[in-house]
Amino acid sequence: MHTNRISPARKILFWLGSTLGLFLLTGCDFTLANLTPASIPENPSSIYTIQARAVPKAATIVKGSVDPRLVIDGQEFKLNTSTLGEGLYELDYQLPSGRDEIAYYFIVHYKVESNGSVRDREIYTEVQHTKILKRGASLLANRGPVGARIGVSGRGFTPQDVIYVEGTQAKTVFESVNAISFFVPALDAGKTYRVALGGAGTTTPLGSLRVDPSNLSVSPSNLALRTGQRTSLSFTIPSPAPIGGVLIDVQTDVPDSVIMPEVIVPQGQVNATITVEGGRPGSGNLFVKGFGAGEIVIPVSVTAK
Repeated sequence: MHTNRISPARKILFWLGSTLGLFLLTGCDFTLANLTPASIPENPSSIYTIQARAVPKAATIVKGSVDPRLVIDGQEFKLNTSTLGEGLYELDYQLPSGRDEIAYYFIVHYKVESNGSVRDREIYTEVQHTKILKRGASLLANRGPVGARIGVSGRGFTPQDVIYVEGTQAKTVFESVNAISFFVPALDAGKTYRVALGGAGTTTPLGSLRVDPSNLSVSPSNLALRTGQRTSLSFTIPSPAPIGGVLIDVQTDVPDSVIMPEVIVPQGQVNATITVEGGRPGSGNLFVKGFGAGEIVIPVSVTAK
Protein backbone atom coordinates (compact mmCIF):
# COMPACT_ATOMS: atom_id res chain seq x y z
CA MET A 1 0.00 0.00 0.00
CA HIS A 2 1.13 3.54 -0.78
CA THR A 3 0.06 6.12 1.78
CA ASN A 4 2.48 8.95 1.13
CA ARG A 5 1.69 11.72 -1.29
CA ILE A 6 3.12 11.07 -4.76
CA SER A 7 4.82 13.70 -6.85
CA PRO A 8 3.68 14.47 -10.42
CA ALA A 9 6.88 12.84 -11.70
CA ARG A 10 6.11 9.56 -9.90
CA LYS A 11 2.56 9.61 -11.21
CA ILE A 12 3.90 9.91 -14.75
CA LEU A 13 6.24 6.97 -14.16
CA PHE A 14 3.34 4.84 -12.98
CA TRP A 15 1.32 6.00 -16.00
CA LEU A 16 3.99 5.03 -18.51
CA GLY A 17 5.57 2.02 -16.91
CA SER A 18 2.80 -0.31 -15.81
CA THR A 19 0.94 -2.87 -17.93
CA LEU A 20 -1.09 -4.58 -15.21
CA GLY A 21 -4.73 -5.60 -15.68
CA LEU A 22 -6.99 -6.31 -12.71
CA PHE A 23 -5.25 -4.93 -9.64
CA LEU A 24 -5.93 -5.50 -5.97
CA LEU A 25 -4.20 -3.30 -3.41
CA THR A 26 -4.48 -4.00 0.30
CA GLY A 27 -2.93 -2.32 3.30
CA CYS A 28 -3.53 -1.08 6.81
CA ASP A 29 -6.11 1.53 5.80
CA PHE A 30 -7.85 0.31 2.61
CA THR A 31 -8.58 -2.50 0.20
CA LEU A 32 -8.62 -0.94 -3.28
CA ALA A 33 -9.50 -3.05 -6.34
CA ASN A 34 -10.15 -2.41 -10.02
CA LEU A 35 -13.38 -4.13 -11.09
CA THR A 36 -13.26 -2.98 -14.72
CA PRO A 37 -12.89 -5.81 -17.29
CA ALA A 38 -9.60 -5.99 -19.19
CA SER A 39 -11.61 -5.80 -22.42
CA ILE A 40 -15.00 -4.25 -23.20
CA PRO A 41 -17.02 -4.53 -26.45
CA GLU A 42 -17.26 -1.31 -28.41
CA ASN A 43 -20.59 0.53 -28.23
CA PRO A 44 -22.05 3.30 -30.44
CA SER A 45 -21.91 5.88 -27.61
CA SER A 46 -18.20 5.32 -26.90
CA ILE A 47 -19.09 5.54 -23.19
CA TYR A 48 -17.54 2.93 -20.89
CA THR A 49 -18.13 2.30 -17.18
CA ILE A 50 -14.97 2.21 -15.05
CA GLN A 51 -15.54 0.51 -11.70
CA ALA A 52 -13.58 0.10 -8.47
CA ARG A 53 -14.02 -1.13 -4.91
CA ALA A 54 -12.57 0.93 -2.06
CA VAL A 55 -13.22 -0.55 1.38
CA PRO A 56 -11.85 1.23 4.48
CA LYS A 57 -10.16 -1.08 7.01
CA ALA A 58 -8.87 1.32 9.67
CA ALA A 59 -11.04 2.79 12.42
CA THR A 60 -8.91 5.96 12.32
CA ILE A 61 -10.29 7.02 8.90
CA VAL A 62 -12.41 10.15 9.31
CA LYS A 63 -16.00 9.41 8.39
CA GLY A 64 -17.08 11.17 5.18
CA SER A 65 -13.50 11.97 4.13
CA VAL A 66 -13.10 9.13 1.60
CA ASP A 67 -12.81 10.62 -1.90
CA PRO A 68 -12.11 7.98 -4.60
CA ARG A 69 -11.06 9.29 -8.02
CA LEU A 70 -10.15 8.04 -11.47
CA VAL A 71 -7.07 9.44 -13.20
CA ILE A 72 -6.92 9.44 -17.02
CA ASP A 73 -4.44 11.47 -19.08
CA GLY A 74 -3.34 13.20 -15.88
CA GLN A 75 -6.86 14.42 -15.14
CA GLU A 76 -8.76 13.37 -12.00
CA PHE A 77 -12.45 12.46 -12.19
CA LYS A 78 -14.52 12.01 -9.04
CA LEU A 79 -15.99 8.52 -8.85
CA ASN A 80 -19.70 8.17 -8.12
CA THR A 81 -21.08 5.86 -5.45
CA SER A 82 -22.52 2.74 -7.10
CA THR A 83 -25.96 1.44 -6.21
CA LEU A 84 -24.69 -2.14 -6.58
CA GLY A 85 -23.12 -2.36 -3.14
CA GLU A 86 -21.22 -0.71 -0.32
CA GLY A 87 -17.72 0.41 -1.18
CA LEU A 88 -18.35 0.27 -4.92
CA TYR A 89 -17.64 3.28 -7.14
CA GLU A 90 -17.95 3.93 -10.85
CA LEU A 91 -17.74 6.52 -13.60
CA ASP A 92 -19.05 6.58 -17.17
CA TYR A 93 -16.11 7.72 -19.27
CA GLN A 94 -16.45 9.08 -22.82
CA LEU A 95 -13.54 7.67 -24.82
CA PRO A 96 -12.03 10.21 -27.25
CA SER A 97 -12.36 9.42 -30.94
CA GLY A 98 -9.65 7.25 -32.45
CA ARG A 99 -8.72 5.36 -29.28
CA ASP A 100 -9.18 1.65 -28.65
CA GLU A 101 -7.72 1.46 -25.15
CA ILE A 102 -8.24 3.21 -21.81
CA ALA A 103 -5.17 3.64 -19.56
CA TYR A 104 -5.96 4.84 -16.04
CA TYR A 105 -5.37 4.41 -12.32
CA PHE A 106 -7.36 4.95 -9.14
CA ILE A 107 -6.48 7.22 -6.25
CA VAL A 108 -8.37 7.59 -2.97
CA HIS A 109 -7.93 10.75 -0.90
CA TYR A 110 -8.93 10.43 2.75
CA LYS A 111 -8.20 11.70 6.25
CA VAL A 112 -7.05 9.85 9.35
CA GLU A 113 -7.33 10.98 12.96
CA SER A 114 -4.66 10.02 15.46
CA ASN A 115 -3.83 11.43 18.88
CA GLY A 116 -6.19 14.33 18.32
CA SER A 117 -4.69 15.40 15.00
CA VAL A 118 -6.08 14.92 11.46
CA ARG A 119 -3.80 14.13 8.54
CA ASP A 120 -4.42 13.84 4.81
CA ARG A 121 -3.54 10.57 3.12
CA GLU A 122 -4.03 8.89 -0.25
CA ILE A 123 -3.74 5.41 -1.70
CA TYR A 124 -3.42 4.63 -5.40
CA THR A 125 -3.10 1.71 -7.80
CA GLU A 126 -0.67 1.07 -10.60
CA VAL A 127 -1.79 1.98 -14.13
CA GLN A 128 -4.64 -0.18 -15.43
CA HIS A 129 -5.49 -0.95 -19.08
CA THR A 130 -8.86 -1.76 -20.63
CA LYS A 131 -9.00 -2.71 -24.31
CA ILE A 132 -11.99 -1.75 -26.46
CA LEU A 133 -12.98 -4.66 -28.69
CA LYS A 134 -14.02 -3.08 -31.97
CA ARG A 135 -14.86 -6.22 -33.92
CA GLY A 136 -16.19 -9.64 -33.17
CA ALA A 137 -18.42 -12.04 -35.06
CA SER A 138 -19.85 -15.54 -35.12
CA LEU A 139 -21.78 -17.63 -37.63
CA LEU A 140 -25.45 -18.27 -36.87
CA ALA A 141 -25.34 -21.56 -38.83
CA ASN A 142 -22.50 -23.93 -39.68
CA ARG A 143 -23.97 -25.64 -42.75
CA GLY A 144 -26.29 -25.03 -45.68
CA PRO A 145 -26.66 -25.57 -49.44
CA VAL A 146 -25.24 -23.35 -52.16
CA GLY A 147 -27.24 -20.11 -52.30
CA ALA A 148 -28.51 -20.29 -48.72
CA ARG A 149 -28.36 -17.08 -46.71
CA ILE A 150 -26.26 -17.42 -43.53
CA GLY A 151 -26.46 -14.87 -40.71
CA VAL A 152 -23.47 -13.45 -38.86
CA SER A 153 -23.86 -11.69 -35.52
CA GLY A 154 -21.30 -9.53 -33.77
CA ARG A 155 -20.27 -5.90 -33.49
CA GLY A 156 -18.47 -3.24 -35.45
CA PHE A 157 -19.78 -4.25 -38.88
CA THR A 158 -19.62 -1.77 -41.76
CA PRO A 159 -21.11 -1.74 -45.30
CA GLN A 160 -17.60 -2.45 -46.60
CA ASP A 161 -17.30 -5.82 -44.83
CA VAL A 162 -17.11 -8.94 -47.01
CA ILE A 163 -17.44 -12.62 -46.13
CA TYR A 164 -15.01 -15.08 -47.70
CA VAL A 165 -15.66 -18.83 -47.88
CA GLU A 166 -12.32 -20.59 -48.39
CA GLY A 167 -11.08 -17.47 -50.19
CA THR A 168 -14.16 -17.15 -52.41
CA GLN A 169 -15.93 -13.83 -51.96
CA ALA A 170 -19.57 -14.33 -51.04
CA LYS A 171 -22.39 -11.91 -51.72
CA THR A 172 -22.54 -10.07 -48.38
CA VAL A 173 -25.47 -8.05 -47.03
CA PHE A 174 -24.92 -5.34 -44.40
CA GLU A 175 -27.88 -5.23 -42.02
CA SER A 176 -26.58 -3.24 -39.04
CA VAL A 177 -23.43 -2.69 -36.98
CA ASN A 178 -24.39 -5.92 -35.17
CA ALA A 179 -25.56 -8.09 -38.06
CA ILE A 180 -24.56 -9.06 -41.58
CA SER A 181 -25.38 -12.08 -43.75
CA PHE A 182 -24.01 -13.80 -46.81
CA PHE A 183 -25.11 -16.26 -49.47
CA VAL A 184 -23.20 -19.53 -49.72
CA PRO A 185 -21.17 -19.22 -52.93
CA ALA A 186 -21.08 -21.84 -55.68
CA LEU A 187 -18.70 -24.38 -54.14
CA ASP A 188 -18.55 -28.16 -54.30
CA ALA A 189 -21.10 -29.75 -51.99
CA GLY A 190 -20.20 -32.31 -49.35
CA LYS A 191 -17.17 -30.37 -48.13
CA THR A 192 -16.37 -28.09 -45.19
CA TYR A 193 -14.89 -24.66 -45.84
CA ARG A 194 -13.26 -22.00 -43.68
CA VAL A 195 -15.20 -18.73 -43.35
CA ALA A 196 -13.63 -15.34 -42.66
CA LEU A 197 -14.75 -11.74 -42.32
CA GLY A 198 -12.73 -9.21 -44.27
CA GLY A 199 -12.83 -5.46 -43.79
CA ALA A 200 -11.10 -2.47 -42.20
CA GLY A 201 -7.77 -3.89 -43.32
CA THR A 202 -8.14 -7.05 -41.21
CA THR A 203 -9.34 -10.63 -41.63
CA THR A 204 -11.26 -12.29 -38.80
CA PRO A 205 -11.78 -16.09 -38.83
CA LEU A 206 -15.42 -17.04 -38.17
CA GLY A 207 -15.24 -20.83 -38.18
CA SER A 208 -16.25 -23.43 -40.74
CA LEU A 209 -19.24 -24.03 -42.99
CA ARG A 210 -20.41 -27.34 -44.39
CA VAL A 211 -21.90 -27.04 -47.90
CA ASP A 212 -24.73 -29.53 -48.26
CA PRO A 213 -25.88 -30.95 -51.62
CA SER A 214 -29.07 -29.68 -53.22
CA ASN A 215 -30.89 -30.13 -56.52
CA LEU A 216 -32.07 -27.52 -58.98
CA SER A 217 -34.12 -27.69 -62.17
CA VAL A 218 -34.12 -25.01 -64.86
CA SER A 219 -36.79 -24.50 -67.51
CA PRO A 220 -36.40 -24.19 -70.43
CA SER A 221 -33.15 -26.16 -70.71
CA ASN A 222 -31.85 -23.92 -73.51
CA LEU A 223 -32.48 -20.40 -74.85
CA ALA A 224 -32.73 -19.19 -78.45
CA LEU A 225 -33.35 -15.44 -78.70
CA ARG A 226 -33.12 -12.52 -81.08
CA THR A 227 -31.58 -9.23 -80.00
CA GLY A 228 -34.14 -7.39 -77.85
CA GLN A 229 -36.38 -10.43 -77.48
CA ARG A 230 -37.43 -11.46 -73.98
CA THR A 231 -38.36 -14.81 -72.50
CA SER A 232 -38.92 -16.36 -69.08
CA LEU A 233 -36.46 -18.63 -67.30
CA SER A 234 -37.58 -20.56 -64.21
CA PHE A 235 -35.50 -22.08 -61.40
CA THR A 236 -36.97 -24.65 -59.01
CA ILE A 237 -35.43 -26.04 -55.80
CA PRO A 238 -36.69 -29.23 -54.05
CA SER A 239 -37.86 -27.62 -50.79
CA PRO A 240 -39.03 -24.17 -49.64
CA ALA A 241 -36.25 -21.62 -49.37
CA PRO A 242 -35.07 -20.93 -45.80
CA ILE A 243 -35.05 -17.55 -44.06
CA GLY A 244 -33.41 -15.00 -46.35
CA GLY A 245 -34.15 -17.00 -49.51
CA VAL A 246 -31.76 -18.87 -51.82
CA LEU A 247 -29.44 -17.07 -54.22
CA ILE A 248 -28.95 -18.85 -57.56
CA ASP A 249 -25.55 -17.72 -58.81
CA VAL A 250 -25.81 -17.76 -62.61
CA GLN A 251 -22.66 -17.13 -64.67
CA THR A 252 -22.22 -16.86 -68.43
CA ASP A 253 -19.42 -16.88 -70.98
CA VAL A 254 -21.36 -14.45 -73.25
CA PRO A 255 -22.19 -11.53 -70.93
CA ASP A 256 -22.85 -9.16 -73.87
CA SER A 257 -25.45 -11.51 -75.30
CA VAL A 258 -27.50 -12.19 -72.16
CA ILE A 259 -29.29 -9.53 -70.08
CA MET A 260 -30.77 -10.93 -66.90
CA PRO A 261 -31.35 -9.94 -63.24
CA GLU A 262 -30.12 -11.63 -60.08
CA VAL A 263 -31.96 -14.83 -59.23
CA ILE A 264 -33.26 -15.31 -55.67
CA VAL A 265 -35.85 -17.89 -54.63
CA PRO A 266 -37.88 -16.03 -51.96
CA GLN A 267 -38.15 -17.35 -48.42
CA GLY A 268 -40.77 -20.12 -48.21
CA GLN A 269 -40.96 -20.54 -52.00
CA VAL A 270 -39.54 -23.22 -54.30
CA ASN A 271 -39.57 -21.28 -57.56
CA ALA A 272 -38.12 -18.10 -59.03
CA THR A 273 -38.88 -16.90 -62.57
CA ILE A 274 -36.89 -14.16 -64.26
CA THR A 275 -36.95 -12.40 -67.63
CA VAL A 276 -33.98 -12.93 -69.93
CA GLU A 277 -33.35 -10.52 -72.80
CA GLY A 278 -31.22 -11.09 -75.86
CA GLY A 279 -28.29 -8.70 -76.26
CA ARG A 280 -25.58 -8.75 -78.90
CA PRO A 281 -25.62 -11.71 -81.30
CA GLY A 282 -23.55 -14.61 -80.00
CA SER A 283 -23.70 -18.11 -78.58
CA GLY A 284 -22.53 -19.63 -75.33
CA ASN A 285 -23.90 -20.93 -72.06
CA LEU A 286 -25.35 -20.08 -68.69
CA PHE A 287 -23.66 -21.93 -65.81
CA VAL A 288 -25.17 -22.69 -62.41
CA LYS A 289 -22.64 -24.29 -60.03
CA GLY A 290 -23.14 -26.13 -56.77
CA PHE A 291 -26.30 -28.07 -57.60
CA GLY A 292 -26.97 -31.66 -58.62
CA ALA A 293 -23.87 -33.18 -60.20
CA GLY A 294 -21.96 -29.96 -59.63
CA GLU A 295 -22.90 -27.73 -62.55
CA ILE A 296 -25.96 -27.10 -64.71
CA VAL A 297 -25.33 -25.78 -68.23
CA ILE A 298 -28.01 -23.93 -70.24
CA PRO A 299 -27.02 -23.33 -73.89
CA VAL A 300 -27.81 -19.81 -75.17
CA SER A 301 -27.88 -18.43 -78.71
CA VAL A 302 -28.73 -14.86 -79.69
CA THR A 303 -29.20 -13.83 -83.31
CA ALA A 304 -29.69 -10.43 -84.90
CA LYS A 305 -33.17 -9.05 -85.48
